[in-house]
Amino acid sequence: MCEASGRCGGCGEAPVRRRAAPACSRPRPCVKCGDGPAAVVIRIGDAFCRACFREYFVHKFRAMLGKNRVIFPGEKVLLALSGGMASSAMLRQVQEGLSRETAKRLRFVPGLIYIDAAAAVPTEGAVCGQSLVQREQTLTRMEALLQETGFPYYLASLEQALELPGSILRRGPGGDSEPSPSYKAAVEGFIQQQRQEEANGDGGTSPAGLGTQDGPAGGSHAHLPAAARTEELLRLFDAAETLTAKEELLQMLRSHLLLHTARTQGYTKVMTGESCTRVAIKLLTNLALGRGAFLAVDTTPAHLQGFVDSRHGDVTVVRPMRDYMAKEIAFYNHFFGVPTVITPPLHAKRREKTSIHRLMENFLLGLQVDFPSTISTVYRTGEKLSVAPAESNGELQRCLLCLCALDIAGEEELALEPTLVKEDTGNGAESRAAFIPLLCYSCRLTFKEMGPPATLPPYVRTEAQRRNCRALMKQQIQEFLLEDDEEEPGGS
Repeated sequence: MCEASGRCGGCGEAPVRRRAAPACSRPRPCVKCGDGPAAVVIRIGDAFCRACFREYFVHKFRAMLGKNRVIFPGEKVLLALSGGMASSAMLRQVQEGLSRETAKRLRFVPGLIYIDAAAAVPTEGAVCGQSLVQREQTLTRMEALLQETGFPYYLASLEQALELPGSILRRGPGGDSEPSPSYKAAVEGFIQQQRQEEANGDGGTSPAGLGTQDGPAGGSHAHLPAAARTEELLRLFDAAETLTAKEELLQMLRSHLLLHTARTQGYTKVMTGESCTRVAIKLLTNLALGRGAFLAVDTTPAHLQGFVDSRHGDVTVVRPMRDYMAKEIAFYNHFFGVPTVITPPLHAKRREKTSIHRLMENFLLGLQVDFPSTISTVYRTGEKLSVAPAESNGELQRCLLCLCALDIAGEEELALEPTLVKEDTGNGAESRAAFIPLLCYSCRLTFKEMGPPATLPPYVRTEAQRRNCRALMKQQIQEFLLEDDEEEPGGS
């Protein structure tokens, strides 16, 4: 009687089951168009069909570029690709934005770079544990993917970071202190130039003037670096005592190699595919690593809503994917066939030997399962951070490794372990003690786990020695220098 009538006469569970069954069998309609069935539910109440989800995804990318107005028309932008979900989706958005069928086309000139970090090492080795055959296959697949885009591309291996010049650790000209040109004036000038080219019959050869760009760097194909360089890279990573130090070292080498490529090839902007999920994980990870003073720089500076990182001065890093959840990116790539090339991450033999990065990732993603607002809450909280003005733009005031302003005064040196003070101090910049004053608090903690200084990349040791020599020279002539805060005689 109760089930047939649908009335609850004391056993309220049966009517509930009867009401729930039809709802589960009927597909939810799209909340935007209301016509097609929902194919993906992004958040509670946000159910989209495929067509509306694609429109939503594309609009979010365009809006991120449009509202920040950091990338100017005709500007060269280097897209950093890892082959993963986020960077592959970013590449697809740029491809579609530059196509002729797009109503409001993107106006910058793109280039692509892929850095191969999969050195052939055993499980506990330096980078990602791929065999030579696997590494060649990954490079071939990535090169084919890059060639299909028609954009200029650059294939680099992590071993090339060992050959970088010391100048890569110095802040370039430009940055926040210099006045930026008007975006509106740049757009008007670009449109006027396009009209002039069309009138002369020179326009229309390629999107956004891409036809004027060079092809792949040196026209070279995918190839593995020399075995000697790979062995040197392995020694560098093997010297690192913890997986956390290896993760930080890997990120440092990648960022330095990316910066060097951008500078040498004339790119003023670099696009990275960091998603909202990745930014939230990075925020808490950097807190655990002692980088609290640089959270706004590393993740989400509020002055441009986390869109840019201008610590390098002449090259600005932009994050157009930072408003996308990893779930959104995964569904977009699945629905619209975005190709990806996944490489294995750093790993250890035993779980208890994992890194702080992996622990924080597992912690946040685990919370996200039971509390779906976890990632967005962390991310939005980080958005409120703002970048503190640097005390000085001088190179001696910036960290040797991360180029952030030093957050430790000379009098507040980090207490060194007994193993550090036992180092031979007769080698100048080759001793650990000579590096410590050049590093921020977080990089000092990581540096202590990186092994002996002799295993560091040559460009790091060369720049450290140069900075120490300049500091010694300044100390020797200090009594002849006027401090900035000193008043001239007779001043009020």
